[in-house]
Amino acid sequence: QTAADVFERQEFDLPEGWTGGRLRFDGADSFTRVWLNGHELGFFTGSRLPSEFDAGAWLRPGRNVLAVRVHQWSAASYLEDQDMWWLPGIFRDVTLTRSAADVFVHASYADGRGTLSFEGPVDGSFDGSFEGPYTLSVPELGVSGLEPGTEITVGAEPWTAETPRLYDAVVTAPEETLRLRIGFRTISIKDGVLLANGRPLLLKGVNRHEFHPEHGRAVPYETMREDVLLMKRHNVNAVRTSHYPPHPDFLDLCDELGLWVIDECDLETHGFGQVGWRANPTDDPRYADALLDRMRRMVERDKNHPSVIMWSLGNEAGVGRNLAVMSGWTRERDPSRPLHYEGDRSCAHTDVYSRMYASHAEVEAIGRLAEDPLDDPDLDARRRAMPFLQCEYAHAMGNGPGGLAEYQELFARYPRLAGGFIWEWIDHGLTHPAYEYAYGGDYGEPVHDGNFVIDGLVFPDRTPSPGLLDLKKVFEPVTFEFGDGVVRVVNGYDFADLAHLEFVATVQAEGETVAEHRLGLPAEGGEAKLPATPGGAGERWLTVRAVLAEDQPWGPAGHEVAWGQTLLTPAPSRPAAPLIGSATGLVRDGGEIVAGDSAFDAGSGRLVRLFGLEVEGPRLDLWRAPTDNDRYGGLEGKWRALGLHRLTHRVDAVELGDALTVRTRVAPAATDLGLRAAYRWSLSGDGGLLLGLDIEPDGDWSDPIPRLGVTMTLPRSVGEVTWFGLGPGEAYPDTGLATRIGRWTATIEELQTPYVHPQENGHRAGVRWARFGAFTVSGDPVFGMTARRWSVDELAAARHRPDLVPGDRVHLHLDLAQQGIGTATCGPGPLPQYDLKARRATFNLRFDRGTG
Repeated sequence: QTAADVFERQEFDLPEGWTGGRLRFDGADSFTRVWLNGHELGFFTGSRLPSEFDAGAWLRPGRNVLAVRVHQWSAASYLEDQDMWWLPGIFRDVTLTRSAADVFVHASYADGRGTLSFEGPVDGSFDGSFEGPYTLSVPELGVSGLEPGTEITVGAEPWTAETPRLYDAVVTAPEETLRLRIGFRTISIKDGVLLANGRPLLLKGVNRHEFHPEHGRAVPYETMREDVLLMKRHNVNAVRTSHYPPHPDFLDLCDELGLWVIDECDLETHGFGQVGWRANPTDDPRYADALLDRMRRMVERDKNHPSVIMWSLGNEAGVGRNLAVMSGWTRERDPSRPLHYEGDRSCAHTDVYSRMYASHAEVEAIGRLAEDPLDDPDLDARRRAMPFLQCEYAHAMGNGPGGLAEYQELFARYPRLAGGFIWEWIDHGLTHPAYEYAYGGDYGEPVHDGNFVIDGLVFPDRTPSPGLLDLKKVFEPVTFEFGDGVVRVVNGYDFADLAHLEFVATVQAEGETVAEHRLGLPAEGGEAKLPATPGGAGERWLTVRAVLAEDQPWGPAGHEVAWGQTLLTPAPSRPAAPLIGSATGLVRDGGEIVAGDSAFDAGSGRLVRLFGLEVEGPRLDLWRAPTDNDRYGGLEGKWRALGLHRLTHRVDAVELGDALTVRTRVAPAATDLGLRAAYRWSLSGDGGLLLGLDIEPDGDWSDPIPRLGVTMTLPRSVGEVTWFGLGPGEAYPDTGLATRIGRWTATIEELQTPYVHPQENGHRAGVRWARFGAFTVSGDPVFGMTARRWSVDELAAARHRPDLVPGDRVHLHLDLAQQGIGTATCGPGPLPQYDLKARRATFNLRFDRGTG
């Protein structure tokens, strides 16, 4: 055994009376040679595809010895250049089976009826003709003894991802009985629209690699099921098996629980793109058989899964003549499923127009049939007649993705747009004793993609990230429109009605529930009159939630599917208490300016004590620990070049009158850019400390800035915060769709989002007030809040979770605004409306003792 290959030897006892059999490998990476009892059976490539050997002649009664050598590198490696950890070895089942039966069941659906037929093998081929005693029975439908090639119509219910109706079928073969599950459904394209069972289909999908933080590519069945359940519970309805066929059990789960699947061939020649696609196997006739073999093995293995609605020729493999070889065979073998491939913009060998990371503007143009034309008018016309999907978009790397709602609005607006698949499902972090989770470079490898494998909607342990929670909101199959005393509930399902849901209306005043009602609605949705709502002090909000009325196979009763929220009564204006003049309020006492049990440094004007609590600040700040999107999109480089991480604060004046006014200029060194910041502190007659911060940019600030707000530090004893505003999770200008107005409580630790690669996180938006034990801070009207046990510089320097060590202070950021997030790690940056520019602004905050 070497670093480049692995030798495995397994002894097993053959059951008494066993004769014949085939040895099946479901997955081994990347070149595998097999011996049985000293006889070489052969070799195979195609790491994530099944391979079988006739073992009967070499089996012997009793003890047998299977030996396997797996080579890490081979000629096939050039065809398996997917962006992922390359983990060689045997990672799926190895089975000795006597089953040889194989059939192709055709179960379509149209006009309220199902059509059923099947094909059987002839000398291992599938040409539609058949000789032999194969029959098909579906007891629930009264079908018995159906012969190959005979087509019948039955009164079946359709299969969809929303209503995954399956029928148990039995195929009787000459020497065995084969059991399978049938789903009746038809996938078609009409007038450029993707249809399922004659209805438009909108794919709300994710890309899924097979990954486990401890087992690598060997994913247990329980984890596969957990993935499907998580997807269903977060309103995901489709999955692209990037970039290879998954374990067959995963497709069984998609059939059973309901997910649309694009099944992708184990083909990616990405590395050839680094050399201008020279000698690309996709265009090399010597590789034609190998590429066709991969396509054939995928199709033959997965052809009976109703969840599989498209075949994909592969991923990022360039263009070339071998695509025609693959597509030609597949169209002949299975004309019932459209073909997908993103890498060829001409779509010469596909049925759908697919792109990666197209911007919102380009997606809209495609939806309007206004995309840039191809040079070939015939190919251009053919492509314009195709539905469009984003096979990858909204790169979910680190904090983000932003811009989800705007993409979904476009998908819903234009019928040509069939939706898309978020990149990607899971962070590929390997469990590590020192780093918690490792990514590229952590094992000393010289060539790697760094943390580019950490780009999922769930963390390595399958904990949902804020991005997945936002996606659930964007993908909601029910929407709410509020009017005067009514709510209109709109059914957004493609096929199901709302009979499986119940609707709960809750009224909260200042974040506390004052009333709750069940709403009666017909199955098709519609308007419901809202009950009279009781009064309550403070700001009042109505929230309507759609929850499962009963247990479903994928979720328990009470699981929230969708929600909507509307403001009933705005917050009453707070009576303005008279300000206390300097004679009785702010007074100089030695080196301090004192306001009761609060105090400022007399020289700098900075707050040093707040209601007896030792503090530092607040002072103007523009910096945040760059997100992955900031970094890869180029903003971090611009910010560091400008010096926003090392601002200098110059105090120009400290003026004490009826208020304390501190005039400063804040600027990065070695530039003529700056900001004039004037802090005006005053003391209210009811004991509140008021801050008005006037900000005036100085110079031409052309690029977005990270944030605009103030930073202060608190003693480490501050351990919890309660706030009224958006929550419970983080939110930025173009994220946080999952957050809603309420009253929330969290420890400082719970406020953090534990991204595998640490970065800006944990910002709570739309905060009306926040209580930190000894004091409460209120906005006029709202502010953003972040609290951590480490500084922003420590967060920016961290590379793994354990690098963040709690310090002696709590670092509190109170923001007027934040820069958007976007998806610039791979795709567009924030939309223009989410860019934060330095601007003239006034930021008003109020500090009170204890209660809010």
